[in-house]
Amino acid sequence: MKDTVAVTGGRGMLGSDLASRLQALGYGVRVLDLPDFDLADARQLEAKLEGADLVVNCAAFTNVDLAEELKETAMRVNALGPGLLGAWAKPRGAYVIHISTDYVFDGASRHPYVETDQPNPVSVYGRSKWEGEKNILQSGCRAAILRVQWSYGIHGTNFIAKLVESARSGKELKVVSDQVGAPTWTVDTAGAICALIEERREGIFHYASSGFASRYEVAVFAARKLGLANRIAPCLSAEFALPAVRPKSSRFCTDKIRQTAGCRIRPWEEALGEFLELAGRRIVGP
Repeated sequence: MKDTVAVTGGRGMLGSDLASRLQALGYGVRVLDLPDFDLADARQLEAKLEGADLVVNCAAFTNVDLAEELKETAMRVNALGPGLLGAWAKPRGAYVIHISTDYVFDGASRHPYVETDQPNPVSVYGRSKWEGEKNILQSGCRAAILRVQWSYGIHGTNFIAKLVESARSGKELKVVSDQVGAPTWTVDTAGAICALIEERREGIFHYASSGFASRYEVAVFAARKLGLANRIAPCLSAEFALPAVRPKSSRFCTDKIRQTAGCRIRPWEEALGEFLELAGRRIVGP
């Protein structure tokens, strides 16, 4: 058997797909998640990670709007927890992959973000994730930080699932047209993580499906694939009074991970189309 990998947040959307992929590749997999495991509890971390050769940290407080209210909780999970993980990994020589987000950027760039661009988060969630990145790097452990965006999958709440749930009413759907990025299937992200593990790459990496689209364009694509009859209308972010500000542009340049880890990156339409074919009945229901 290969190394033992601890996957924190291992019952979530990305963690579940990653654990399955790692097991298929012959790794020993230790799935850790709430309520049995709290990344920000140093004693639990010490006990539960004992013997792990590497850790993929998928654990996070991801409710972007609620984070504006629960700032301390978001910081505890997204910033303190990674710092404790790095401090655990450093003296043991353990390798860490920490999952981060496009929300570390303000979304104002006219160009796709590269790994050396300066973060400038505009929400509590984004700030907490950036602090987590810095804590990992400052710990001095062997680590890769993987920033992802617009994730969707079978196992969790995401934009695609919310779209279909809203469509059940049969009413017109309004979807923002001024937020641009690339919807990315967690199955593909899991493959990229495995590539980083195989090569033990270190540093910051951006990963997303290729191509860009607005959330409105993604919604139209998904509705057509699923045969939803609802009318979908474009609107601006300003029409939704949400507690947290979202980046307008989440476009990533993924050249670095393609060149250094040999990752194949699919167009977002190809990946989402395949996902909807496989999961369509489960998502839409009878």
